[in-house]
Amino acid sequence: LDVFPVLHLAQKCLAEQAAKRREIFVASSSGMLVGYVQLTWLPLYAPYRRLKIPEIQDLNVVPEQRRQGIGTRLVEACETLVRQTGKFEIGISVGLYARYGAAQNLYVKMGYIPDGAGVCYDDTPVRMGDLRPVDDLLTLKLMKSL
Repeated sequence: LDVFPVLHLAQKCLAEQAAKRREIFVASSSGMLVGYVQLTWLPLYAPYRRLKIPEIQDLNVVPEQRRQGIGTRLVEACETLVRQTGKFEIGISVGLYARYGAAQNLYVKMGYIPDGAGVCYDDTPVRMGDLRPVDDLLTLKLMKSL
């Protein structure tokens, strides 16, 4: 069970969108929210930030609506916007345990490949011998040329 202060998170994200640091895309069906994704222009992951590579974050689709192309369309919306700004690369992160299996498959099918830095924990590459919990902060950073 994930519990977080939605109002605070929403206010933060909307403020970042107003400041042109983030874009938020939503998908709806019959007037109901069925998914969303965020695109940040200033990622925390140092290699993306240094190379000015925008990062797709927080892709979510309502479980009952999955496997209908909604996630694909949300990612494509981010890619289209990035292309329109004249950028040619985009990044995305994916968790490493089974809960992220569908996302792992989706990103590979859409042409995302590992950035070569290996596993990261909280946006910092993990070095050989480091111990980290297997949780939502343990990710693999992926990139795609547009």
